[in-house]
Amino acid sequence: MHVVKLGANIGARIDGVRLAGNLDRSTAANINTALLEHKVIFFREQHDLDDDGQLAFARSLGTPTSAHPTVTSRGTRLLPIDSRYDKANSWHTDVTFVDRIPKASLLRAVTLPAYGGTTTWASTEAAYNQLPAPLRALAENLWAVHTNQYDYASPRETATAEERQYRDEFVSDYYETEHPVVRIHPETGRRVLLLGHFVKRFVGLGAGESAALFNLLQSRITKLENTIRWDWRPGDLAIWDNRATQHYAVADYDDQFRMLNRVTLAGDLPVAVDGRTSRVVAGDASHYSDVVDPVPLAS
Repeated sequence: MHVVKLGANIGARIDGVRLAGNLDRSTAANINTALLEHKVIFFREQHDLDDDGQLAFARSLGTPTSAHPTVTSRGTRLLPIDSRYDKANSWHTDVTFVDRIPKASLLRAVTLPAYGGTTTWASTEAAYNQLPAPLRALAENLWAVHTNQYDYASPRETATAEERQYRDEFVSDYYETEHPVVRIHPETGRRVLLLGHFVKRFVGLGAGESAALFNLLQSRITKLENTIRWDWRPGDLAIWDNRATQHYAVADYDDQFRMLNRVTLAGDLPVAVDGRTSRVVAGDASHYSDVVDPVPLAS
């Protein structure tokens, strides 16, 4: 196993590992360590990895969730990321509208367009570390309301029938959760920002103030120096730490078909700097995922 660092703040490629079949526990542990260090890791051209193999590999790293809290019509364990229904071309951390934010996601390329269709990840740990002291103090005292009925979920007037069907299913059950803007990472103990497009507003602030603060902090996360962009090849697999990243699927491939399969790993309840945990306002996500508290890395 050889880890090739791809950027100063985020991203690494892992060579010399075939993911199909049973991985030994030592290799799985080394992969998890690389994930925590580099935030997103990539495996090139794992052509012998199928849906069952992807799910089995995921189990070596954690506890898989069901496919999605609300989108249940397209699979129970693997969620097809299908361009006919949705293009996730907005910065987000997966499923932050529930209390139990997933640990990680594993995304495998199945069908790719002839051009475009890259995905970009950003490090929310690097963004926190780069905050000036006054902004850091402000962020550590902020809480945000996350919901699945966010602006980006509203269908466009030109949306296809498939896109409208997907959006209707996405908001079929209402979820709202209050999360700390700065959370303690459960495995590394480091502080990270928790934002993304599911944020509706900040607790105690109005719409205008929330928008101004959100844009200020969010722009810190998506600075190019804090990002890595991956040009997919067939069979590629990416794993990202969903607790320390945001991602954006670049919709620059016209009407070509693009599909990748995603398996998600269960996570914990975010903990703020002052020790408080995230609070459910509406919705019960127990059918979607267990709450899994990982063992922190030894210091």
